[in-house]
Amino acid sequence: MRFALPAVEMDGDWLDERRDIDGALPPLRTTVTIERPRTIISRNASPDVPFDRSINPYRGCEHGCIYCFARHSHAFHDLSPGLDFESRLFAKPDAAALLREELRKPGYEVRPMALGTNTDPYQPIERDWRITRTVLEVLAETGHPVTITTKSDRVVRDLDLLAPMAARGLAAVCVSITSLDPTIAATLEPRAPTPERRLAAVRRLSEAGVPTYVSVAPVIPAITDHELEHLVERAAAAGATRVFFIPVRLPWEVAPLFRAWLDEHFPDRAGKVMATIQSLRGGRDNDPGFFTRMQGRGPWADLMRTRFAIAVRRHGLNRERIALRCDLFRPPAGPQGELFG
Repeated sequence: MRFALPAVEMDGDWLDERRDIDGALPPLRTTVTIERPRTIISRNASPDVPFDRSINPYRGCEHGCIYCFARHSHAFHDLSPGLDFESRLFAKPDAAALLREELRKPGYEVRPMALGTNTDPYQPIERDWRITRTVLEVLAETGHPVTITTKSDRVVRDLDLLAPMAARGLAAVCVSITSLDPTIAATLEPRAPTPERRLAAVRRLSEAGVPTYVSVAPVIPAITDHELEHLVERAAAAGATRVFFIPVRLPWEVAPLFRAWLDEHFPDRAGKVMATIQSLRGGRDNDPGFFTRMQGRGPWADLMRTRFAIAVRRHGLNRERIALRCDLFRPPAGPQGELFG
């Protein structure tokens, strides 16, 4: 079943503003197809990611970030990683019900559930579909720990769930901010909330007692790397407790899309950007190796790590790790309990 949604200029989040930048992209008309998976929890055993399970309420993402590593996943549906990824979306309205079924299985072992590992759980269609919201309701009800990664200030809408969960040691949020320059952000992430709105969300979350990280990702050589120290400073001022960064990754079909973006927006430095990316990726556009894919290697990566470490120390960040509680979990009631309880 497919639904057509009205054109949107950007994410109409809790501030309900519109971007005011010359040359902003025209409205994008999206369609949403209902997906009925048999399970909702995805598992992974990657040694360089801090979670072993995740939920993705949607496939595709209206934010349209040109560097998004998830773009290639649309090929599984015979759709393009370009405009189709941004406009032909898939929603999983049964996510909360499926989650209940999986959490009540005998022998389920609790670990933090990650939301936002592939596409953004708070992209614009969440305003109407509210699938992320229903998943959070189940996790809150059962005392299940959760981490959220997003580029949207819409996450603040769910503070009524997140703040009580955080008070019990069950929730943490990571807000991704790539650049503080609104023009660069508008071309990199054309339908994501502006950087200032994301920083405002960090402040709101922090003031509500939700442990909040800032992800400076991706860092793009000769485009955004000069902002590294300022991003750390602004994250600290907004109340973030931890920050981290990831150099730009260009797997699969993402590399040619990114090259085309460079040629259009930064033709004067496109060659320099790609040469630097290849220098930190072992001479290729992308290095898929565990650990190096997240950190990069070589002199450029070493310099960036040094700069970042100095900025983190200067602003007193990353002093403590946030450990979410796994001992409060109680499986959801079974069908009979839901009927008569």
